[in-house]
Amino acid sequence: MSDVAALPSRAALPRNQGLSDLSRERLRSAWIFLVPMCLALLIVAGWPLARSIWFSVTDTETDHIGQGDFIGLANYLTWKTLPSGRTVFYGVLVNPEWWNAVWNTVRFAVVSVACETLLGMAVALALNANFPGRGIVRAAILVPWAIPTIVSAKMWAWMLNDQFGIINDFFLRIGLISHKIAFTATDSTSMFAVLAVDIWKTTPFMALLILAGLQLVPNDIYEAAAIDGVHPLKVFWRVTLPLVRPAIMVAVIFRFMDAMRIFDLVYVLTPNSSATKTMSVIARENMFDFNKIGYGSAMSTLLFLILLGSITLYLWLGRVNLSGDGER
Repeated sequence: MSDVAALPSRAALPRNQGLSDLSRERLRSAWIFLVPMCLALLIVAGWPLARSIWFSVTDTETDHIGQGDFIGLANYLTWKTLPSGRTVFYGVLVNPEWWNAVWNTVRFAVVSVACETLLGMAVALALNANFPGRGIVRAAILVPWAIPTIVSAKMWAWMLNDQFGIINDFFLRIGLISHKIAFTATDSTSMFAVLAVDIWKTTPFMALLILAGLQLVPNDIYEAAAIDGVHPLKVFWRVTLPLVRPAIMVAVIFRFMDAMRIFDLVYVLTPNSSATKTMSVIARENMFDFNKIGYGSAMSTLLFLILLGSITLYLWLGRVNLSGDGER
């Protein structure tokens, strides 16, 4: 008993003493691969982000990059009292165009990601079934996603053209519309046009990620449910959906980040519409068209903060466990 009592407790042991040689080797190998990636991220993402944040607190202009004076938070919010006594506010946070861009971006991101997730789940379930030619169909479904966004935008811009676009011609033939509509040039329809093109292009991406999660679900579970006579809808809600939930959460995170940063599709498809102007578009407009690097950088910094806060809130509400063990 005295010998046992003299042994150190598990809590008193050094932290890594319980690790086996294999675990230490795996940890060392992991760091060997992670360090170059982290350094690359610091160079290609960290430094530009820090530079943009610095520009946002200066009055830098395009013609004098790096020579702007420090002005604090004036690009975000500043005010001036007029001789009449009325206070006039300036800055991004009180700019109506900025808040219109925020609303457009959030609306686009929520609607597009929701539709793409639902459609992606349906496509993934179909592709997960066994049928002849499944490999060919899986490859074909990725074609819209593989087409560069600029090419897709120009292609759909011609198809949606009000004079000779195939979409107007088709809708007129079936009687859905009575006259030609400039889908990409009218504020009331431009957002729907952008959403339709984005959903067409990105749904295969969501389907691919969800399909990867479905491939990990054991077939024994479905066989047991079929033997017990469980309804397919109940199997989906009680078995399939909980098991692929981590894959869906990851897919939504990736897609939401892309949607919040949408630029190329809007810039090419609806360049002159205020109804689709997003945060990235208005930031680029101020930086290069209006020669306001500092002001545009403030918008970019706010976009980064909004995106960071949204993802943090999403993970907190969803209690996602990326290890996939299903715990909340």
